[in-house]
Amino acid sequence: MSQRRTVYFDNNATTRVAPEVFDAMVPYLRDFYGNPSSAYRFGSQVGKDIEAAREKVAKLIGADPKEVIFTSCGTESNNTAIHSALITQPKKKHIVTTMVEHSAIIKYSDFLRKQGYEITLLPVDSDGQLDLHLLDKSIRPDTAIVSVMWANNETGIVFPIEEIAAICRMHDVLFHTDATQVPGKMAIDVNALGVDMLTLSAHKLHAPKGIGLLYVKKRTKFQPYVIGGHQERGNRGGTENVANMIAFGRAAEIAMAHLQEENTRVRALRDKLENGILKSIPNTVRTGPKEPRLPNTSNIGFDGCEAEAILMLLDQAGVCASSGSACTTGSLDPSHVLVAMGIKPMRARGCIRFSLGIYNTEEEVDYVLQQLPPMIAKLRDISPVKQSESHRKHETHFAETTTRAKVA
Repeated sequence: MSQRRTVYFDNNATTRVAPEVFDAMVPYLRDFYGNPSSAYRFGSQVGKDIEAAREKVAKLIGADPKEVIFTSCGTESNNTAIHSALITQPKKKHIVTTMVEHSAIIKYSDFLRKQGYEITLLPVDSDGQLDLHLLDKSIRPDTAIVSVMWANNETGIVFPIEEIAAICRMHDVLFHTDATQVPGKMAIDVNALGVDMLTLSAHKLHAPKGIGLLYVKKRTKFQPYVIGGHQERGNRGGTENVANMIAFGRAAEIAMAHLQEENTRVRALRDKLENGILKSIPNTVRTGPKEPRLPNTSNIGFDGCEAEAILMLLDQAGVCASSGSACTTGSLDPSHVLVAMGIKPMRARGCIRFSLGIYNTEEEVDYVLQQLPPMIAKLRDISPVKQSESHRKHETHFAETTTRAKVA
């Protein structure tokens, strides 16, 4: 039985584990299985290896290793950042974030609203960008934290994090950014950015699922979200996920090594795919501006089509893409990100995100450009919208014919 072809253009959802990362993990699954918190050497040596991995991850973001807390994922890191800000500042009951954040922020904000906190959701314009003057005006004396993602997972649009951080410093308010989509695509220096907290998730940069980090700037008051043992210097309880921590460290090295490739070869592949679609398929449009944007991400609207139908045909051809965040797949509602940008629901339901990575090839782009046009033509030919228009034309023609017959 021949293996089915897979063209993976959904790297913003998750990434393939790099072979080097897998190789780095294996010894800690097979041989070095001791508990890092143990007193004996068989376990304590593993603890030293975790700290070596922490140093590699810290280097990726320009941080001190002591500022890095390993977590289970980006969602936990995001929740932890907001939780800590609220617990350490009990008199502050207000949070500022945006309408286009990942569900880890949006849904946690909804939860907190029900607990009596006030949430300000900042709007974006048609290019997906924030009004920084409005952000400045939204910060209040009782604002505990501002949380704004660095790069949007659905559109790739990049926010001016340094400027936002400066505004927050002026108000003496904590600032957190969800930078999950950034590593390997943009250089990260937490000190230059001026952020107080920053989130990453390893499975977005060719490491396994189940490991993330939260950067917490030195001297920032912090309250753990997961309380238990003394692991992570008392900042997160729970026996260490050793193999995945090691994997994160190796993936951080790879991300730094491939930064130029992401911004040259991968960007060129993205542009070839995007331009090819826009030129070969009528009534298509790129969602959001060309720049500033992640070098791997393209979100395209196909008028007259439903995204789920497009994805089904792409899947039959072995092509993996998405209609938005993997964490909202299955929802019948249009993407909250696209709606916030003022895109009409009908068009938003026809938007597809293609997100490329270092393992993609030009041949794969050519394959998708060959497969996609007839798929869209087929869907438009059978779309309810087109059938409805045809039905209206038929009714109009029938009415006109009947009127002429009566006049005759």
